[in-house]
Order: sequence, then structure tokens, then C-alpha cells
Amino acid sequence: MIIYIALVALAGTALWIRVAPSNAARWHVDPGTIAATDCAQLATTRTSARVTCLRDGDPVALLTALDQIALDWPRTVRLAGSAETGRITWVTRSLLWGFPDYTTAQASVTPQGARLDILARLRFGGFDQGVNAARLRAWVAKL
Repeated sequence: MIIYIALVALAGTALWIRVAPSNAARWHVDPGTIAATDCAQLATTRTSARVTCLRDGDPVALLTALDQIALDWPRTVRLAGSAETGRITWVTRSLLWGFPDYTTAQASVTPQGARLDILARLRFGGFDQGVNAARLRAWVAKL
């Protein structure tokens, strides 16, 4: 009987992780900034990764390119925003359990060029096992 209850609880948790709604108002927020770099320096915590970098060109074109890279990434969909508004948030789900990670990118004009701020963070749990940092590195490398 205890095993049955544990299995039902596990199945319920797995279902909730898969179907929990993603509130754009909660996740589509300013990603914040850190010192601008060449996109190689990531600031990481146990639950997130952040990068800020400067690139030549138009911020809308830069965010459009990043949007395409993100949408080509497995199990990733756009939650909110657009390149034209200057901010986009994507949801990327893990393969097995479907855990959602949220990545928000914001692009703006600076005297030094287009500034891109990206923040990737998990929704459930206390440790992302480095997947957010790895995803950011891969996306930025493709820009």
C-alpha cells in the first residue's frame, strides 16, 4: 500500500511539472546586467546563469538571431516577447521529466554597440546541474 501511494505521488509530481502553467508576468522580466564581456564570461549560481556582452550591429537583428537559435534548440518554445520589443523569454524543458528552465534575453543600444543581456534559470529545484550555463554557452557560440 505504501509503495502504491508513493508511486501515485511520484506520478502526480511528474504530471504537475509537465503541465504547470508558465506565467509570463513572472518569468518575462528584465534579465539584469553584469559587466559586459565578449560573451565568454558567464556568471553562474546553483540555479541560474547570466551573460552580458557587446556586439556590433542592430539590437533587433541580434535578438532575432538569438530567437532563431533558441527556437532551433530541442524542447524550447517562446513564452513571451519579440525582437521588436527588445526582450524575449523562452521555456526549455528537460527530456525526461520536462522540468522547465526559463531564459530571458534583452537587447539594447549603447554607444559601444548592441548590448545583449541573457539570464537562464530553473523553476523547480535548487540546483540546475550546469544545464543553464551550458545552454547559454551554446547559444552565444552560435551568434
